[in-house]
Amino acid sequence: MKDKQDIQQGTLSLMVLKTLDVRGPQHGWGIARRIEQVSGDLLAVNQGTLYPLLLKLEHEGSVTSEWGASDNNRRARFYDLTKAGRKQLQAETRNWEQTAAIVARFFNFKAEDLL
Repeated sequence: MKDKQDIQQGTLSLMVLKTLDVRGPQHGWGIARRIEQVSGDLLAVNQGTLYPLLLKLEHEGSVTSEWGASDNNRRARFYDLTKAGRKQLQAETRNWEQTAAIVARFFNFKAEDLL
């Protein structure tokens, strides 16, 4: 059994927005499960972190929500990406790609590179 890691600070928003972009409207549990699946079940999504983030994203206008029925016919709040959310996703993606490229430079850095 693999040990699950907590999601690094600042990455959950990007993962939520990308999940909604790819999968369309999802309820909170569905979003959490998709993130865990995409990570190969290496990440654990803390519900106590996810729902406040969804509320924050809704207040910012990045997502909308409405009540509906889940697959097992239970009442659930479904979240959907807005136009502003798509712009936020694009900006966050660019930022993370740039950050990853910078960190990759340090992994490849050798002493002889300073000469």
